[in-house]
Amino acid sequence: MEDQELLRYSRHILLDAIGIEGQKKIGAAHVLIIGAGGLGSACAPYLVASGIGKLTIIDDDVVDLTNLQRQIMHDTPQIGQPKVLSAQTMLNRLNPHIEVIPVRQRADPSLLDQLIPNATLVIDCTDNFSTRQMINSACVKHRTPLIFGAAIQFDGQFSVFDTRRADSPCYACLFSPTESFAEAHCSSMGVFSPLVGIIGSIQAAQALQVITESGTPMIGKLGIWDALHTQMHQIKLPRNPHCVVCQDRLPI
Repeated sequence: MEDQELLRYSRHILLDAIGIEGQKKIGAAHVLIIGAGGLGSACAPYLVASGIGKLTIIDDDVVDLTNLQRQIMHDTPQIGQPKVLSAQTMLNRLNPHIEVIPVRQRADPSLLDQLIPNATLVIDCTDNFSTRQMINSACVKHRTPLIFGAAIQFDGQFSVFDTRRADSPCYACLFSPTESFAEAHCSSMGVFSPLVGIIGSIQAAQALQVITESGTPMIGKLGIWDALHTQMHQIKLPRNPHCVVCQDRLPI
């Protein structure tokens, strides 16, 4: 590492759980974030500030005035611009040494099959059930760790699904794609602004733990954050042996 890198990332390097070797792993990682909204706005800047080598962001939406209450990668002059380009501008200012790749496209199986094999891990910052199931299926297929997060009103959830491990559940073990769930959207239900920042920051922390192989990521557990009552809960998530998505995978 060069002197400027050692200085920029010195506070990470001082941590015994990360150190020089961990920071090198961060610098060699390629993270794929799907969604440049509230969760992505908190997650992406911390990863870029931490020195992630490459960050690809997928989103097909444009910045809207209603986004600015919580989507802090975007600001007022960027209303009407594609979110991925707005995000790229902000992230390049934050750390010009990071390669930020914007993909202005709605995620679909073909795109995920193209991008996920080249990613160290995937972070789901989307806001709908069908897209989450699609992302999970692609990550199971390619044996790529998935960092999950969700936020609505005052309630947030997060977990890590790492199907490289035989004991790890996948998202479909928790929410079966064969069941019906009522969609909840910020546009109709509302969302507490700091909540997406909290969950998005936790997603960034989980991603860095997986990359550096430090600490204990939330594999096999679901974290639930109640922002209204300031309470955190954890629920154990066993792998479902009958899961329609991951039941046929074998240990590596």
